[in-house]
Amino acid sequence: MLTILGFAMIATFLVLIMMKKMSPIAALVLIPALFCVFVGKGAKLGDYVIEGVGNLAPTAAMLMFAIVYFGLMIDVGLFDPIVRGILKFCKADPLRIVVGTAVLAAIVSLDGDGSTTFMITVSAMYPLYKRLKMSLVVMTGVAATANGVMNTLPWGGPTARAATALKLDAGDIFVPMIPALAVGLLFVLVLAYFLGLRERKRLGVLSLGEVLEQEKIVEDEPHQETETVLVGAGASGGSGKVRLTKTTGGSGAGTDANDAGDDDQDDARLQGLDPDRPTLRPKLYWFNALLTVALLTAMIMEWLPIPVLFLLGAALALTVNFPHIPDQKARLAAHADNVLNVSGMVFAAAVFTGVLQGTGMVDAMAKWIVDGIPAGMGPHMALVTGFLSLPLTYFMSNDGFYFGVLPVLAEAGAAHGVSPLEIARASLVGQPLHMSSPLVPAVYVLVGMAKVEFGDHTRFVVKWAAITSLVILGAGVLFGII
Repeated sequence: MLTILGFAMIATFLVLIMMKKMSPIAALVLIPALFCVFVGKGAKLGDYVIEGVGNLAPTAAMLMFAIVYFGLMIDVGLFDPIVRGILKFCKADPLRIVVGTAVLAAIVSLDGDGSTTFMITVSAMYPLYKRLKMSLVVMTGVAATANGVMNTLPWGGPTARAATALKLDAGDIFVPMIPALAVGLLFVLVLAYFLGLRERKRLGVLSLGEVLEQEKIVEDEPHQETETVLVGAGASGGSGKVRLTKTTGGSGAGTDANDAGDDDQDDARLQGLDPDRPTLRPKLYWFNALLTVALLTAMIMEWLPIPVLFLLGAALALTVNFPHIPDQKARLAAHADNVLNVSGMVFAAAVFTGVLQGTGMVDAMAKWIVDGIPAGMGPHMALVTGFLSLPLTYFMSNDGFYFGVLPVLAEAGAAHGVSPLEIARASLVGQPLHMSSPLVPAVYVLVGMAKVEFGDHTRFVVKWAAITSLVILGAGVLFGII
């Protein structure tokens, strides 16, 4: 019964948010509370929630101060050279922009933290997607999938968990997986190319100057419909026409007045290209760069807990870059919206995970799946583990899968002569899909900063992330790694 209720709870949550019948925060709180009553443990709901909040509190604290820290670094211009380099490559070409998103997300993912990756990637690319009216779910989908491949780094979490659970060396797990992961990353770049090609066919190619000039025309004539035909390179390299419209009334093909207001609020200027914003601190560039390198180094070397590192880093960055109290208050207020949205989502997710763990649903689901593996599949347990890692890491937390399910799978494999190292490597292939799981706090940073509905992101990314995971699994089998 617990198994059925566990899967039913997760399915109900996903269906309701994808159909936009409930907001993610409300669904994360109300649905598990309701199922907790169904299980007959409603009296213990408070204990489960408090335990869940306690487990996720360090993550919430890390996200709060990481958002403040990296928000400040964006404000003062630390990432401007990276942004300008990516944007120079992109040249307002939708194809290049999507590929640039994948490249940027993969590079920044080297720090091993999904939240910081998404904050930097979205901050850099969001303005271009908005200005060129590109699909924002393409941005979130590509970024999440690229980060999922890179999340297998030994300091990223899953590899360390697998090593700990099976008492193996993380290097022995990860290093042989590099060729398969490289194939997975190459597939993400190919996927980004074709998604970008689709966007290019839909929008054409513009220069940034044309886009900004069009907006200036609209601003100068706010009370009438403005329609301009711009000419750029088409999908096949020839000339193609792109029509940009913006209206203040009627139902034209462009953006209505409400959307125009949202544009003004979301992205008044191309932040990454604005050399005149008052928050820039060019004289402190190398201080901020060294501080960030030191912070990431301390994170990788585990000198202090990550929440403590970001708390100290945010306090130091705020004090040095904005020594005056009113300026500090203004910067904190500027990032308060993101902090509140993300931390609220994390604490809501604590209710979901707390009920899943506390009621025993996770354990029941894991046991049911493992017991359902046919005896004849024993010699192929590495391959079975690879396939199971897709749904299990999506429907469970990494802790639940690697510490609860993986040891059972490894024991079953050992009985048939399958090495625990093969089982551990196979367990990593589901990470591209895992990074868009509703149980991953970082995904709420991604969709929150990109202003994308979680349901829209899920509908778009699940199929591509699952295919990426299968490509990695196939490459692992082909190379004899798994």
